[in-house]
Amino acid sequence: MAGEADWSLYVLETAAGALYTGITTDVSRRLAQHRAGRGAKALRGKGPLRLVYQERVGEHGEALRREAALKRLSAVAKRRWLTERQRDRDTGDTFP
Repeated sequence: MAGEADWSLYVLETAAGALYTGITTDVSRRLAQHRAGRGAKALRGKGPLRLVYQERVGEHGEALRREAALKRLSAVAKRRWLTERQRDRDTGDTFP
């Protein structure tokens, strides 16, 4: 069983370009579930699915807060957020 500090935030992109945000203790397992149609109903029949972002968050409560904050963003703002994260990874910058 995963510890309290083992939670990750992830973002998937559907074939149509829609973004889906979730949290899990095992991103690879969860992605396999989504791809097999056993994950969220919102993603069923929307494949292929592509993992576009993942981040280890830590505790479950913090993962829930980050997921909720990201889900509140508009599609444009969420794409901007993802672009900023990619830029930070490419340049080696860290972010809070």
